[in-house]
Amino acid sequence: MDALLARVIERHGGLDRWNAVSTLTTRLTYGGPFWAFKGRPDFDGVELVEADLHRERIRHVQEGTGRVAEYDREADRVTVTAADGSLIEELTNPRATFAGYTPESQWTLAQAAYFRGYATWHYLVEPFLFTWPGVEAHEVEPWTEGGEVWRGLSVTYPDNLDTHNDTQLYYFDDSGLLRRMDYQPEVNGFSPTAHYVSGATEVDGLVVPTRRRIHIRQEDRTPDLSWTPITLDLADVRIR
Repeated sequence: MDALLARVIERHGGLDRWNAVSTLTTRLTYGGPFWAFKGRPDFDGVELVEADLHRERIRHVQEGTGRVAEYDREADRVTVTAADGSLIEELTNPRATFAGYTPESQWTLAQAAYFRGYATWHYLVEPFLFTWPGVEAHEVEPWTEGGEVWRGLSVTYPDNLDTHNDTQLYYFDDSGLLRRMDYQPEVNGFSPTAHYVSGATEVDGLVVPTRRRIHIRQEDRTPDLSWTPITLDLADVRIR
């Protein structure tokens, strides 16, 4: 295992502890103008989230309406159902439906559920996901920002995991905590993104980030801080 990755895994609770648990649940507040821009203002709000920690599967239940969105990579299917269980919309092979999309393209309900599903699942399972079979991770050049130097980790994902794009960059501070992620979501026209992470909580021996702010990444790799397209805030994190 890469030396930086080993340090990061230990800082987040260690593989032994991770392998002993199966599910993470949290009350997650999504915000920012991105959702309305994509035609889905109903995705701005509070969701009760349950993530499988050992397979790409996640469930969102919308607070207030009870609407359920589920994504399962193994089945390659996303479904959105009403509180009474009736099917509202579904997609099989959802990634293929974004072919030719640009950052200006509008999304259907199921497409938005797919994007939020795979993305959130990754955020909850990383960095332990970096140790999975087929995932390649190695240290790269550091990044300096705000007077701090963050060590860089390049991570390449195999085809059997849906993510923003194949190879992404992760930057960690001196304590081993994640501070920034750089990626280009394929489903959003490969738009360059700088994703900042802060506020970590320890739950049953594992460290979980609780605050995320996602910005457009400019050509010089600095973030456009004039606005924040997407925000995520976690509360009531539980692991079992």
